[in-house]
Amino acid sequence: MDSKTKIAVFVSGGGTNLQALIDAEKAGKITSGEIVLVVSDKEDAYALERAKNNGIKTAVITKKKGEQEDFENRLLAVLAENGIQMIILAGFMCILSAAFTSKWPKRIINIHPSLIPSFCGKGCYGLHVHEKALAYGVKVTGATVHFVNEIPDGGEIIFQKAVEIEDGDTPEILQRRVMEQAEWILLPRAAEKVAKEIAEKGDNYGHL
Repeated sequence: MDSKTKIAVFVSGGGTNLQALIDAEKAGKITSGEIVLVVSDKEDAYALERAKNNGIKTAVITKKKGEQEDFENRLLAVLAENGIQMIILAGFMCILSAAFTSKWPKRIINIHPSLIPSFCGKGCYGLHVHEKALAYGVKVTGATVHFVNEIPDGGEIIFQKAVEIEDGDTPEILQRRVMEQAEWILLPRAAEKVAKEIAEKGDNYGHL
């Protein structure tokens, strides 16, 4: 393996999963990839501060209603400019079109806070997922890392990890437990796995 896979992390909010990735890279758990860019669709996302505090380049690309193609073209431009080979969606709240995802086959991964196919798809994000799990009365939930395609939460599953639901759980308490016991463990593990596979191919990414 000649060089590390260049990774961009897409964010929209606080960046707790981004922090888990940064910490894993520093701890030597991610060795095949390097986070070189953090992209946010929100100018005030705290994740941008996390990136800056760790010396990672940032970019803000905002999206207005009805400008999906222009938004994605701007994303592609900043990815090409930074030689990105892999994308990690870490709390990124924008759906990417088939035109975008088809350019990155098995090179975009996402973390979802449930055991897909439960509580996933359109409208299932953030706290909503945990609200649905509690309302349904399931005894076990968890997190899933999957490849991203044109179907929300519909790509091939890479890793899953179960988390027990406990008496008295609120959506907020459950969200925190799923992060600590599943998301922050699975996402770095999947990042290393996919980055290694890309690096071993030895290709200078040229799908754009």
